[in-house]
Amino acid sequence: MEAIELLKNKFGVSQKYLYELKEGDVTVLEIYWNPLTIAERETIVAKSGDGGSNEDFALNLMIEKALDKDGKRLFQDGHRATLRREVNAGILQEIELAMLNSGAQYKLEEAKADLKS
Repeated sequence: MEAIELLKNKFGVSQKYLYELKEGDVTVLEIYWNPLTIAERETIVAKSGDGGSNEDFALNLMIEKALDKDGKRLFQDGHRATLRREVNAGILQEIELAMLNSGAQYKLEEAKADLKS
């Protein structure tokens, strides 16, 4: 298998991640997303503007990438102001961190091992 095929199969955008936002034992919201690509990151950085902070990037990431179980966007660009003003920042950061950290563990080593064989 060629390296490009290996990367697409193991780390491609067809993967889906899930984060369950809970209140106690109750799941309040299920948030799905596909891995962030370089092209998407460039778009999100552009939306954050030249002076955009890490918080701007993370919020734009969540707005752009959050999906429901059917693959439909949970948020639209117009929701940005409401999310900033009316939702607990800690909750938003919890979701954003889950998105930023997904797929970053050990999988890279698995891919390297597979490439050698």
